[in-house]
Amino acid sequence: MSAVELYTKGARVWLPDPDVVWRGAELLEDYKEAPCKLKVHYEEGEISLQDLHLHQKLAKETESVIDIKDKTKLPHLRNPDILIGENDLTSLSYLNEPEVLYNLKVRFEERNIIYTYCGIVLVAINPYEQLDIYNNDIIQAYSGQDMGAMDPHIYAVAEEAYKRMSRFEQNQSIIVSGESGAGKTVSAKYAMRYFAMVGGSQAETQVEKKVLASNPIMEAIGNAKTTRNDNSSRFGKYIEISFSKSNEIVGAHMRTYLLEKSRVVFQAKDERNYHVFYQLCASRELPELKKFGLMPAEKFYYTSQGKNPVIDGVDDEKEYRTTKEAMKMLGLSEKDINMIFQIFSAVLHFGNVKINEKDGESSEMAPKDPSVGIACKLFGVDESQMRTWICNKKITTVGETLTKPLTAAQASFAQDALSKCIYSKLFDWIVTQINKALVSQTKLHRFIGVLDIYGFETFQINSFEQFCINYANEKLQQIFNMHVFKLEQEEYVKEAIEWSFIDYYDNQPCIDLIEAKLGILDLLDEECKVPNGSDKNWCQKLYGKHLKHSHFQKPKIGMESFIILHFADKVTYTAKGFLDKNRDAVSEEHVNIMKASEYELVAELFADLESDADASKGRVQALQSGPKGTSKKMRKTVGSQFRESLFLLMTTLNSTSPHYIRCIKPNDLKAAFEFEPKRAVEQLRACGVLETIRISAAGFPSRWTYPEFFQRYRVLAISKDINRKDFRKSCQNVLPKLIQDPDKYRFGKTKIFFRAGQVAYLEKLRADKLRACGIMIQKHVRGWLMKNKYQKLRISVLGVQRYGRGLLARRYAQHLRETRAATTIQKHWRGYKTRKSFNRIQKAVVKLQSVIRGYFGRKDFKRRLYEHKTTIIQARVRAYLARRQYKRVIYGVVKIQGHFKRRKAKAELRQLKIEAKSMDHMKNVNKGLENKIIQLQQQLDSKKKVSTDVIHKQEETIKQLETEKEKLLITASEAAKASNKVTELEEELARLRKELEQERGEKQDLISEKQLLKNKYDKEVGQLQSENVKIKAELDESNRKLKEQSKIATVAAGGDQQKWEEQKLQFLSDMESERQHHQRLVKEHNRLLQRFENMQGEMQMLTSPTGHKRTPSDISMISLESVSPDDKKDDGEEGEKEDQGYGTEKKKRQAPVPPSASSMEKVMKEATAEKTDKEKLPKVPEAGIDVGLMLKLQNKVKSLEKERDQLRAKLEGLEEEMKQGTGAFSESAFTTLKMQELENENDKLKRECAKLMESIAKTTNFNKGGKTTAAGKEFLDQFEAMTDELERRREECLQLRALLAEKSISTHSVAKQSYGGQDNIVNEDNELTMAYKSQRDIIRLLENQLQKAEGELKKKVGDYDAEVKELRKENDKQHKLIQQSLSMTPDAKIEATMQHEITRLTSENLDLREVIDKQADQIRKLKKMLKVYAKRMKDGEAAEIQAELEKEETKSVENVAQIKHRERNYMGMLEYKKEDEGPLIKVLILDLKPKVTSAFLPGLPAYLLFMCVRHTDYINDDEKVRSFLTSTINGIKKVVKKHHDDLERVTLWLANTCRFLHTLKQYSGEKQFQTENTPRQNEHCLRNFDLAEYRQVFSDLAVWIYQTLIKLMEATIQPSIVSAVLEHEAIAGLTGSKPSGLRGRSSSRAEDTPEHSLDTLMKSMNQFVRTLTQHAVDPELIKQIFRQLYYFLGASALNNLLLRKDMCNWSKGMQIRYNLSHLEQWLRDNKLQESGAGNTLEPIVQASQLLQARKTDADVDSVYEMCSKLTAPQIVKILNLYTPVDEFEERVPISFIRKIQQKLKERDHVETSLLMDLKFSYSVTFPFNPSKIALESIDIPEQLHLGNLVTRS
Repeated sequence: MSAVELYTKGARVWLPDPDVVWRGAELLEDYKEAPCKLKVHYEEGEISLQDLHLHQKLAKETESVIDIKDKTKLPHLRNPDILIGENDLTSLSYLNEPEVLYNLKVRFEERNIIYTYCGIVLVAINPYEQLDIYNNDIIQAYSGQDMGAMDPHIYAVAEEAYKRMSRFEQNQSIIVSGESGAGKTVSAKYAMRYFAMVGGSQAETQVEKKVLASNPIMEAIGNAKTTRNDNSSRFGKYIEISFSKSNEIVGAHMRTYLLEKSRVVFQAKDERNYHVFYQLCASRELPELKKFGLMPAEKFYYTSQGKNPVIDGVDDEKEYRTTKEAMKMLGLSEKDINMIFQIFSAVLHFGNVKINEKDGESSEMAPKDPSVGIACKLFGVDESQMRTWICNKKITTVGETLTKPLTAAQASFAQDALSKCIYSKLFDWIVTQINKALVSQTKLHRFIGVLDIYGFETFQINSFEQFCINYANEKLQQIFNMHVFKLEQEEYVKEAIEWSFIDYYDNQPCIDLIEAKLGILDLLDEECKVPNGSDKNWCQKLYGKHLKHSHFQKPKIGMESFIILHFADKVTYTAKGFLDKNRDAVSEEHVNIMKASEYELVAELFADLESDADASKGRVQALQSGPKGTSKKMRKTVGSQFRESLFLLMTTLNSTSPHYIRCIKPNDLKAAFEFEPKRAVEQLRACGVLETIRISAAGFPSRWTYPEFFQRYRVLAISKDINRKDFRKSCQNVLPKLIQDPDKYRFGKTKIFFRAGQVAYLEKLRADKLRACGIMIQKHVRGWLMKNKYQKLRISVLGVQRYGRGLLARRYAQHLRETRAATTIQKHWRGYKTRKSFNRIQKAVVKLQSVIRGYFGRKDFKRRLYEHKTTIIQARVRAYLARRQYKRVIYGVVKIQGHFKRRKAKAELRQLKIEAKSMDHMKNVNKGLENKIIQLQQQLDSKKKVSTDVIHKQEETIKQLETEKEKLLITASEAAKASNKVTELEEELARLRKELEQERGEKQDLISEKQLLKNKYDKEVGQLQSENVKIKAELDESNRKLKEQSKIATVAAGGDQQKWEEQKLQFLSDMESERQHHQRLVKEHNRLLQRFENMQGEMQMLTSPTGHKRTPSDISMISLESVSPDDKKDDGEEGEKEDQGYGTEKKKRQAPVPPSASSMEKVMKEATAEKTDKEKLPKVPEAGIDVGLMLKLQNKVKSLEKERDQLRAKLEGLEEEMKQGTGAFSESAFTTLKMQELENENDKLKRECAKLMESIAKTTNFNKGGKTTAAGKEFLDQFEAMTDELERRREECLQLRALLAEKSISTHSVAKQSYGGQDNIVNEDNELTMAYKSQRDIIRLLENQLQKAEGELKKKVGDYDAEVKELRKENDKQHKLIQQSLSMTPDAKIEATMQHEITRLTSENLDLREVIDKQADQIRKLKKMLKVYAKRMKDGEAAEIQAELEKEETKSVENVAQIKHRERNYMGMLEYKKEDEGPLIKVLILDLKPKVTSAFLPGLPAYLLFMCVRHTDYINDDEKVRSFLTSTINGIKKVVKKHHDDLERVTLWLANTCRFLHTLKQYSGEKQFQTENTPRQNEHCLRNFDLAEYRQVFSDLAVWIYQTLIKLMEATIQPSIVSAVLEHEAIAGLTGSKPSGLRGRSSSRAEDTPEHSLDTLMKSMNQFVRTLTQHAVDPELIKQIFRQLYYFLGASALNNLLLRKDMCNWSKGMQIRYNLSHLEQWLRDNKLQESGAGNTLEPIVQASQLLQARKTDADVDSVYEMCSKLTAPQIVKILNLYTPVDEFEERVPISFIRKIQQKLKERDHVETSLLMDLKFSYSVTFPFNPSKIALESIDIPEQLHLGNLVTRS
C-alpha cells in the first residue's frame, strides 16, 4: 500500500504553523490527485495552554483549507496514539520533524521525562528543576543493564560506553553538546560520576574522587552566569578517564578549548563574570582573604557591569569553600591555593584602575588611585613601571627605540588585554596542575572520553568566538553523520537484506571553506601578518576569494560582515574584532613587568611567552634586503591553535566509539517543565537529531523481530498461513498478503524491516480487524444476554405469583392463631397482676415490723455494753497507777545497789591488779596452776548449773510475760484510746529491767571470776557482753509487746504511710549499695583465706619432704593439716575429732580428691535440712530504714575489713616463718619440731578465728528474749575451747615431767630391763648423753611453744579489747535510744519502736539472705558432683572410683588429676594435644568438603569442636580453650572468605556455626538453656568456664556468614529477576509488544548471554532450599533467609519496573501478578508462608495491581487505599509511565495523576524515595534450638582421619 492511499477522510496530519511550528489536524475529505484542495479540522487538544498565548487565532480557527500542489507536498501523517511517548523516536512509524517535536513535548510536559532516545542520540531536555533521578540507587539499577532494557537515561549511555570498553576492548567517547543553558555541564558531570561509581578502584589513591573534585574547580574558573544559563561553561573540555585492565579508574586527563577571555573584562546586562571572582568577594571576611583587600562585587568594575551579581539559590561563600576543598583534594599546596586567589584578587583590583586623558594623545593613571598600588602589590611588580607602560608603548626602529604615549582608549585596551592574558595563563596553569594530580601511576589500558563542548550558536551579532564554535560543531556533525550512516549500513549488512546507498548530508564543503588552503582561517592569519592589516581588508579578501562558494554569501548591506551556510542554519558574522582576537597579543613591556614579579607563580605564567617584538602588531620595521631566514618565527594565532587542537580532538574521536548526548533548552525563561516548540525545533535542527531521523527514514526505520511481529499481528493471519514452529515462515506467508508492494519491507535474518508508514498501516489493519471482531463478539453476547434476561424474568414472575398467594393464606391462618392466643394471654396476665400486688403489700408490712424491733434491741445492747466497758477501763487505770508507783520505788533501789556493787568491784579490781604485777604472785600462780585449773573446772561446772537454773527461771518469767502480754493486747483492743496502754507497758518494762538486772549481776559475778583466772581483759569482755545481751533482750521484749499496738498506730497514722514508703525505698537502695560493698569485702576475705591455706600447704611440703614423721607427743605430723571452717561446719562431729596418728580421717582427707558417694550424700542431707530450716523461718516484712541500721551495716563492713587485715598479717607472718623454717630445716631437728607445733597451733587458731569471725559477723546480739542465741553459744564454746587447750597444754607438761621422772632411774635398772643386766654396755655409745640432749631440746621446744601460745593469746586479748570497745559504743547507743524512747510521747514511741524493729528485722533478713545464697550455691555444686558419682556408681564404676581415690592419696597437691575411663562408656569429650590443635582445625574446618559432610550427622563438625572444648573445661586449661576457640573462629572466617562464592560451603559453616552457638548455650549450665535437656546432657555441662563472651563472638560470626550467604544468593538470582518477574509471559498471547527502536538493539549485548526465565528462578530457589535443608540449617533461620531474598527480589523487580516504560501497561500488570503468584505458591509449597517473605512482595504486587486498576477520577480513593506500600513518587512514576499497548486501552488522564498527588499528600509520613533500597537487610536472630543428641553417642567417622589427633573420653 502506498503512502498516498493513507490520506483518506479521518486521517490525522501535521500542518505547519508560524507560531507553534506544527499543528495537528484531521482530513475532512479524501485525497484524490494533486493539485487539489483539502478541508481539514484542527485538533485543539494538541495545543497546550502554554502555546495558546502565542497565537490568539487558534481558539477560533477550527477548520481550514490547504492547497496541495504536488503529491510530494502532502502534509506529514501522524502516528497512532499507542506510539506517542515512545522511549526511542526511531520506533515511530512516521519519522518526521513534527512527530519528533510532539513526542518530546508529551514526554517532557505531561510525563516529566527529560530523556529520550533518538537512534544513537540521547536527547536531554533541561527541566530547570532538581530531580531525584541521579542518586546511587539509580546508578546501581542501570549498572550491568542493556541500553534498551531500561528507560532513557544518561546513566544508560554511560553504562553502554563502559560495557563496550570492558567487553570489546575499545576506547569510548561521550559527546555532550548543546547551546548555553541546555545542561551540557551537568550531563557531563553525571556521566563522570557514573564512571566513578562503577569503576571505583579499591586503591588508596581514590582517583575517582579526584576526577569528581576537578568539576567544582573548573566550574569556578570557567563557568559564568549568562542570560540563558546560570552556570554556563565558557570553554570546551574533553576529559579522558583512564581505566586499568580490571576496568577500574586509574587516572584522567583534561583538554580545554577556546576559553572566553573577553568575559573577564566585559559582561552584558544580567550576566556575570566567572564564578571565582564572586566567590572571593563573598568570602572576603575570611582570615586568609583579608590581606587581599577585597570588597563587595558591586564595587569592582570587572564584576559589576552586568548589574546582577547574585544567582538565586547559590551561596558564593559556600561554593568558595567547596572550590578550596577540591583544590586540596587534588594535591595543591596551601601556598599555591593562596597564590591563585591572590592573582584573581589582583585582576579585580587591576580592573578598577582608572585611566585619564592627558594633554593631546596621551593618558595617565589616576595619581591617587589606590587600586594601582594594591594590584601591583598582589602581582608583586613595580608600581611605577606599571603606570608607565600601561599608558605608553615602545617602538623599535633601526638603531633606536622610541616611546609612544597611548590614548586613554588604547591604554584601557592594553589594560584589559593584560587582564585577559593573566586570567588565561592562570586558567591553563590550573588545568595543568589538575592533569598532574590525575595522572596515572599505573599502566593505562583503555579510556572513556567525555566531551563537553558548546553547541551551534547564532546571535544578532556573531563574532570570532561564534565562528570558532560553529566551526567545531561542523566537524563534530561530520563525524556524527558518518557514524549514523555507518550504523545503518552495518545493520543492513548484518541482516543480509538488499539495500541501496543512503544519501545523507555531507558538510565537507562547509568545512573546506573554513579550514582549506586559502580558506577563511588562512586568509585571517595572512591578514594578521600584514603590518597595517584590518578587519575590513580581510573581509574584502573573503569576498574576492569565496563569493562563488555555495556555503558563502555576502550580505546585502554592509561591507564588514559575511554569511556562512552551516548545516544548522545561515549565520551572519561581523568581521570587526576578528584580527585582534585572532592575534591575542600582549605588549612586550607588560610581559617583562610580569616576568619580574617577586612571586614565583606570576613569573612562571609568563615564562613561556615570546615577546611581542616578534609579532607584527605595534612594530615599525625598516625595509631590509637581508635573507628571509633571518626573521624570527611567528607566534601561532588563536585560529591556527584552535584548528590544530580541533584536529587532535577529531583524531581522538575517530579512534573511539562515540556516544551522543544532545542537550535541549526548552524555554528562555528557565521555567520548570515548560516546552516552547520554536526554541526546541531550532536546537533539534542544529544538534543533528533531525538528521538522524532523516537518515533513518530514508531506509527502513521500523524493525520487528519475527516472534514480536507474529505475536502482534497474528490476528491478521489465517490459520493455514501460521506455522508455530517457524515464526519466520509464518511472517513470510502473512506479510505479502497485507502489503502488496515488496519494496516497503525486507526480510532479514532475525528481523523484518519496514519503510516509514508501514507499521502505521499495519496498526490500522489490526485495529480494524480487532474492531470487527469486537463487534461480532458484542452482537452474540448481547443476544445471549437478552435471551437470558427474558427467561429469568418469566421464571421470576411465576415465582412471585406462587409465593404471593401462599403469603395471603398464611397471613389469614396467622390472624386466627393470634386472636386465640391474645385471649389466653389476657386471662393469665390479669391473675398475675393481682397476685403481685398482694405479695408486695405483705412484704412491706413484715419488713417494717422487723426494722422497728431491731432498732429497739440494738439500742438496749449498746447501753449495756457502754456500762460494762466503763467499769473495765476504771479498773485498768487504777491498777496501772499503782504499778507505776511501785516500779519507780524498785528502780531507785536497784540503781543504788548497782552503784554500791560497782564501787566495791573497782576496789577489788585495783587490788587484783597490784597482786598480778608482783613476781611472787606470778610464781605462786604458776606453782599451783595445775591444781587451780582442776578447781576452776569444778567451779565452772557449778556455775554453769547455777546459770542454767537462772536461764530456766528467765524462760518461765518470759512465758508469764507473754501470757500477760496477750491479756494486755486483748484489753488494748477493747480500750477507747491506745495511748493508755503505753503507761502500763512502761511499768512492765521497768519490772523486766529489775529482774534482768538481778540476772545480769549474777552472770557478771561468774564471768568476773573466770576472767580473774586468766587476765583482766577476759573479765571486761564478759561484763560488756552480758550487759549488751540484757539491753538487747529488753528491747526485743518491748518490741514484741508493742507489735500489736504498731498496727493500731499504723491505722491511726495513716497519713505517715507515704513517708514510710519513701523511707523504705531509700533504705532498699542504701541496703543494696552496702550489700555490694559487703560482698566485695567477703570476696577479698575468701581470697586471703585461700591464699593462707595455700601457704600452709607449701609450708607442710617444705617441712616434711621425706614423708610422715612423729612428734614426741604422739600426734601425727600429717594430721596437722588445716581444716576450713566450712568443712568443720559441714562435717559435723567429724570436724571435732582429734587426729591420733595413722589411719585417721584427716589422713584420708589430705589429698584434694573428690568426695565419696556416701560422704556426698551425707553433706547433701545436712545441706537440705539446713535449707529446710531456713525456709521455715518467718518472712520478715519490708520496712523503712534509719540511721541505726546504716551504722550497723557500716560497722559490719569495718569488722570484715579488720578481719581481712588480721588475715593478711597472719599470712605475712607465716611467709616469714616459712622462709626461716625452710632455711633452717636441714640444720636441726629442733626447727622441724617447732614448725610442726606451729602448724598445729596455726590450725587451732584458724578454726577458732573462723568461728569467732562467723559469730561476730552474724550478730552481736548474744541473748534474745532471755535465751542464749547461737552466736552467744558459739562465743561461750570458744572460751571453753581456749580453756581446754590451756588445760591440755598443762597435762602434756605433766606427762613429760612424769616421763622424765620415770626415766630418772639407775643405770642398773636400765641394764636389767634392756641389756640383760650388763651395766658396762648401757652407755657404751654415749646414748644416754644423746637421749638427755634430745629431751632437753624437746623441753626447750615446748617452752618456746608455750611462749608463742602466750603471745598469740595476748594478741587475741588485744583483739577482744578492741571488740569490747565497739560493744561499749553500741551499748551506749542502745542506752541513749532507750532514754529517748522513755522521754517520747506515746505516738513517737510507737513510731520509734516500729522503726527499730524494722531495722533489726531487715538486718537479720540481709544476713539470712546472704547465708541462703551461699548455701544454695553450695547445694547446686554438691548436687552436680553427687549426680556424677551416683551415675558412675550405678554404671558399676565403684571400683574405679575407689582406685582413683587411692591414687590421689599418693599424688602431690600440685599435680593435676588425670582421669581415665573405660572404653565401654564415654563422657562425650575429645582429648587432643596442644600441638595437634592446628592439624585438628585443618581437618575439621579448612579441608572439610560439603560432599563429605552430607553423609554425616548434621552439625557433626560443631559437635566435635564442642567435645574438644568440653575436654579443655574438664582439665580446667584456660589457655588451651582460649587458643582452641580463637583458632576455630579464624578457621571458619578463612574458609568462608576463601570460598565465598561456594553456596554449599558457606551454608555448611552457617549451619555449623549456629549449631556450635546453640551447643555452647545448651551446655553452659544456665537454667534458661537447660529446660529441654536430658539428665545426661545436664551432666555434660561446662563446670569451670563461662563462655558467654565467646557466645557473642560466635553470634557475630554467624551474622557475618549469614550476610555472605545472602549476598551470594542475591548475586545468583539477580540475573533472573527481571526476566522471571517482569518479562516472563506465562499467559500466552496476553502481551502485544511494540517495536523497540534502535536502542533495543544494544551493541554491547554479549552474544553468549544465557536465557533466564521464571523456571530458572524457581530452580535457583529449590537449590537454595535443598542446600539449606541438607546441611540442617535452623528452620527459623531459613525463614529469615527467604524473607531477605524475597525482599531483594521484589525490590529489584519494582526498581526495574519504575525505569521501564515498556513494562507499564495493563497486560504486563496481569503477567507480573501471575508470575508473582507462582512465587507465593512456592512459599506455600515449601511451608515458608509464615516467614513474612510474602509480605515483602507487597510493593511489586501493588504496582501490578495499579497497572490493572481503572484510572478514572472516581477511582482515586480506591487506588490510594490499594497502594499503601508504594511511595508517592513510585505511584506517580508508574502512572506517568503507563502506556497503552492497544488502541482500546485509555491513557491515564493528567487530572487523575494530579488528584492522586493531592491525595498522597494526606499521608502521615510522606516518603520521597523513588527506588527501593536494595541494600536494606532485616535484622537476623538465632533462636535457641537445643539438640537431643547425646554427646557420648556421637561416633567419629573414619573419613575424617582423626584417630591420630583426638581420643574419645
